[in-house]
Amino acid sequence: MAEITTVPFGPQHPVLPEPIHLDLELKDEKVVRAVPSIGYVHRGLEKLVEKRDFKQFIYVAERVCGICSFGHGWGYAKAVEGLMNIEIPERASCLRTMWHELSRLHSHLLWFGLAADAMGFESLFMNAWRIREIVLDIFEETTGGRVIFSVCKIGGVRRDINDTQRKEILEKMKELRKEIQQMAMVFLYDNTIQSRLEGVGVLSMNDAMDMGCVGPMARASGLPVDYRMAEDEGFYKKLHFHPVTETAGDCLARVKVRLGELTQSIDLICGCLELLPEGAIEAPVRGLPPAGEYFTRVEQPRGEALYYVKGNGTKNLERFRLRTPTNVNLAALVKMLKGCELADVPNIILTIDPCISCCER
Repeated sequence: MAEITTVPFGPQHPVLPEPIHLDLELKDEKVVRAVPSIGYVHRGLEKLVEKRDFKQFIYVAERVCGICSFGHGWGYAKAVEGLMNIEIPERASCLRTMWHELSRLHSHLLWFGLAADAMGFESLFMNAWRIREIVLDIFEETTGGRVIFSVCKIGGVRRDINDTQRKEILEKMKELRKEIQQMAMVFLYDNTIQSRLEGVGVLSMNDAMDMGCVGPMARASGLPVDYRMAEDEGFYKKLHFHPVTETAGDCLARVKVRLGELTQSIDLICGCLELLPEGAIEAPVRGLPPAGEYFTRVEQPRGEALYYVKGNGTKNLERFRLRTPTNVNLAALVKMLKGCELADVPNIILTIDPCISCCER
């Protein structure tokens, strides 16, 4: 009878863009149990809400994560706006939606590059990141930043786009669509990728539901959960779309969902630019956050993120709390790793697209 061997995986590993540590208990090459350990880069950002006033803290919130920074700034702003009963202008809502979908493109393209690199496709990795540069160029042109944008504020947005920029972004979206379609052919039809991902890391619909999975991880198991479909979710209610879903629940299904979301995000960005309303880009913010609490959600690239704020009538909030998608999906990761081959562990970890920076706030 084979003995159980404990093998440390991470926090430094070629496939991990961020530090996560797993203790893998193995019988020969089979994973019997995986025990995750996080906490290497804990920064105490939530505590800073007591030392920065409610307008300043948005700069801290968007630094929770560099990849989905706009979404974190938006989630915090939505929570404070709800607490203060501020209704933002329609144009600001449209611009926020556009930038958020650009962030989804940025995040998914970055992830595809890392996934390709993990499987030894160096040229595909470089091509995915080359395509991503188109998105970052749009960010730089419209916000002034490439990773941290600081364009979202309480009451609206700080920057507007003119008609010339609107037309240029629409043209770049056409270029981006062609590039993504070419890249997708490799991911969907290459024999090596198929053999490494198909039937690996399967998560059933029932398990995804029981564990409360969110984002592409849930949608790849057949759950059509997407907070963008909510009635109160800003400008999304004017953009008619349905969540991208797959039913296999394996690593390949999660790849297919993200590929589908890339083209879907392009459609949503084009929809925002075509329907861009006239008017102001910010609403006046008067007074201080009242005593009370407010809770809201944002569909981040990795899934639904929850934002909670508590005011006490002063300029500094009493509490800010954030639950990120990776916090939820780690439990499902542990379940998927049980019984898999040791060689499949890196790919299974990568296909949940973990963001440890978001977890360790």
